[in-house]
Amino acid sequence: MKNLICIACGIFLLVTIQSQAQNKKNQSTMEKKTIYQFKVEDLSGKQFDFASLKGKKIMIVNTASKCGLTPQYKDLEAIYKLYKNKNFIIVGFPANNFASQEPGTNKEIETFCQLNYGVTFPMMSKISVKGSDMHKVYQFLTQKLKNGLQDSEVEWNFQKYLINEKGELVKVIKPQTLPTDPEIVNWIKG
Repeated sequence: MKNLICIACGIFLLVTIQSQAQNKKNQSTMEKKTIYQFKVEDLSGKQFDFASLKGKKIMIVNTASKCGLTPQYKDLEAIYKLYKNKNFIIVGFPANNFASQEPGTNKEIETFCQLNYGVTFPMMSKISVKGSDMHKVYQFLTQKLKNGLQDSEVEWNFQKYLINEKGELVKVIKPQTLPTDPEIVNWIKG
């Protein structure tokens, strides 16, 4: 009888230890990851490391040159100039996922942005923000399992993702919402 009790206690102890180990594993996979894990290329092919933005609020926006929302470049640039020295940055990702509204090459996109809107905020190489070839940055931004906040879908060009000073996703803003909207400005200033 004592042996049977000892065996039962041993099995219980083993199951408890395995359960605790699994809980720790689950917690580590569910911990919020940050944008700082990513390195991308800018429009001119230079490496851009998100880790260099630690301590800044970041707005990530997918852009397009031939969209009805393209004039938002003007507002993006204005808000960037106003707050860039106050721990805020905008990072643009051109994408051709919606009605082929960003058909240009990286060089053509860079020229368009500078000539038409005087864009000075960092613009990355053209990527995909939807579908099977979705870029890893956008997998992070759109999947709760990866960002710890929420699942979302990029609805159209100029959708905005707000990242706090710790590199964590905190809010998703609809494409039609202007970058100068009080909701965004208050977040930047807050």
